[in-house]
Amino acid sequence: MELQSTIESIAEQHLANDKHFLVDVSVSAKKGPTKVLILLDGDEGISIDDCVALSRKVSLSIEEQDLITSAFTLDVSSPGLDHPLKLIRQYEKNIGRTVRVMTLDGEEVEGELNTVSKDTITVMKKKKKGKKAMEDPQVIIAFEEIKKTNVLVSFK
Repeated sequence: MELQSTIESIAEQHLANDKHFLVDVSVSAKKGPTKVLILLDGDEGISIDDCVALSRKVSLSIEEQDLITSAFTLDVSSPGLDHPLKLIRQYEKNIGRTVRVMTLDGEEVEGELNTVSKDTITVMKKKKKGKKAMEDPQVIIAFEEIKKTNVLVSFK
């Protein structure tokens, strides 16, 4: 855990600007070389060049500080659609997009992410064709009740 937090600190020091932020850092040393994964995001997106630049700087720091003495792999990437939203900053970035929220009690809410506060999100459920009007299409969900939230892609 100490190695993970050290690498997280190194990565934060090398962020290109304040529009970039770390989503997650994980270190796994099960079989073979140690694997370090850094998920990087940005308020206006992340480019491959951003990932490459951070990877080079973090890798150099790991080697200079001799943090990992054996072989290791370092992957820096942006979280894909298969990665649930984790930080309030990610929620804010995705306002206006369609999301699927799974709550801790098993409820599933799908709709447009409308607002984000420090404690809650608001999702506007989609009206279904041919159905009666919904009583309240707006759902407010506390972050502490969210199991996971994924951004959905529409191919319409």
